[in-house]
Amino acid sequence: MLSGSRRVWAVAALRADIGKLKLAHEELSARVQHGDRLVYLGNQFGYGADTLAVLDELIAFRRDFLCLPGAMPEDIVYLRGAQEEMWRKLLQIQFATGPAGVFDWMMRHGLQPVLEAYGVDSARVPGILREGALSISRWTNALRAAIRSHPGHEDYFAALRRAAYTRDGELLFVHAGVDPGLPLPEQADHLWWGSPHFRDMTAPYGGFRRVVAGANPQGEGPHLGAFTACLDGGCGFGGPLNVGCFALDGTVIESFAI
Repeated sequence: MLSGSRRVWAVAALRADIGKLKLAHEELSARVQHGDRLVYLGNQFGYGADTLAVLDELIAFRRDFLCLPGAMPEDIVYLRGAQEEMWRKLLQIQFATGPAGVFDWMMRHGLQPVLEAYGVDSARVPGILREGALSISRWTNALRAAIRSHPGHEDYFAALRRAAYTRDGELLFVHAGVDPGLPLPEQADHLWWGSPHFRDMTAPYGGFRRVVAGANPQGEGPHLGAFTACLDGGCGFGGPLNVGCFALDGTVIESFAI
């Protein structure tokens, strides 16, 4: 929960574009005001090759953000996007039905550069996955150890959240949207992969004045509706990184694109 907020900055999906992230942080440093909150809307990594640099940059900027007068740890939130959700499941892949098939799907949907950033040769993994649960558990434990070898990365993964919302229910921040027919605890994969009904919402969802998403898996680009917004400009795929600042009434009061 984003308590006591007046304005909330939201950063769209990055997909491991370290150059755009650093420029966005420079711009945010010049614009953030006392009392502002900050939400990264998921898919911080995936597809791009600079996963480690992106996570290090996110951690470093968090430290700088918390140096602002009155800032608290809960004022900055990282959402779990589709890439982060796949990564979480990869670390538990010994429990999957048909782990080799699951792994292949994950590699084709953006995780291969992330895995290799932590020093894993992805071409060798399918053989391990065919050896059974014990071998797979050894492999996932080794991957966890690789994560721990990078200061702050394990804490970052532990801090990921499914959604964020302001204290009195004005704004809801999610990764890819919501199905307006389901309550938030039942959204499941709609949070990671979106809903075809999100952009067409004609009434507030759950009493929120606006639902803000950071990724559009269908590639339809950014939009601003009556009760919804999606900031995804295609960062990581050649498009811009969009950042918006939302007032509690849902109005976009500042924005920029890198």
